Amino acid sequence: MKRSRKITNIVLFIIFILFAIVQLNDPDGIIWFLVYALVAGICLYSNYRTIPKYTLLLVAVLLLAYAGFHFSLFLDYLQTENKEEIFGEMVYEKPYLEGSREFLGLLIAALGVLYQLKK
Repeated sequence: MKRSRKITNIVLFIIFILFAIVQLNDPDGIIWFLVYALVAGICLYSNYRTIPKYTLLLVAVLLLAYAGFHFSLFLDYLQTENKEEIFGEMVYEKPYLEGSREFLGLLIAALGVLYQLKK
């Protein structure tokens, strides 16, 4: 494996571990911790062993399917005028904010897994 790819995987591992850690204060944080920790583990593990393509595709499809549950909330967010709200606090009257964050997080996680398919 190329040195630059190993470095990229280590950087991805660190990013996804940090994503996982910041989820621990969330009401449903354990789910998101596990999602991001799984992707971090895949990034690190792939530096040492080959992960079967079907396994990577399965994980990516599951992440994208989970993201699909949040897609309508993301569309709601896209129709709002105040786009910077996504970086603010969770507002219970605006469920599209959390749904959009979860949708985007799952897309990023899926991309991290799909990156492992690249040779």
